[in-house]
Order: sequence, then structure tokens, then C-alpha cells
Amino acid sequence: MPLTKSFNDTIKSKLLESEGFRRALLREAVGCMISGDVETGKSVLRKYINGTVGFVKLGADLGRSPKALMRMFSSTGNPQAKNLFEIVAYLQKLEGTVLEVIDRAAA
Repeated sequence: MPLTKSFNDTIKSKLLESEGFRRALLREAVGCMISGDVETGKSVLRKYINGTVGFVKLGADLGRSPKALMRMFSSTGNPQAKNLFEIVAYLQKLEGTVLEVIDRAAA
């Protein structure tokens, strides 16, 4: 049985509808990267960007080429930490949230 909507369209709709889902997806993307699964983190962050601000606006707001940003989050992209953290900081500000790292062993 074929799907009636593509996965990306479903994600985009959910991102537009739910602040909680947006924040959870951003948290998941950053969590994947911090835990060492950079490929999944980039993929999730790319879906988040596509479903929220978009690469054109992100590029304009950060003074970067949208195509360069898209390449950065492609499967072969290798973003520098400086660029990645600048983007995550921008997205947190846009979302109105702050992500924190917690040392569970110390907690």
C-alpha cells in the first residue's frame, strides 16, 4: 500500500504544527552529534532546517550561501565545529530554547 504523503512532507507538517516536536527534533539532532553519530545528526538537522527556517533564510541571516549550507548537511558534508555551533546557536535563538549538556554520571 503506497503512502499518501512523503516522509519529508509529514515531518514538515509536524514541524509547522508543533513547537514541542520542533524542539524535540532539534534536541535529537544535537544529541546525535554529541554522542558521535554525526551522520544522523546532520540528517536530522537538515530535516529540521528544511521544515522550519529553510536554507535560503538561514543563509541570509548568517551571511552564508544557502547551497554551501545544504552541502554542509549533506551525507558527504563535513561541517567545521565553528560553523555547526553557530548554526545550532542561531536555531536555538529562533526556537526560543537553550540546549544544555548534562553529565549524567555526575548528576
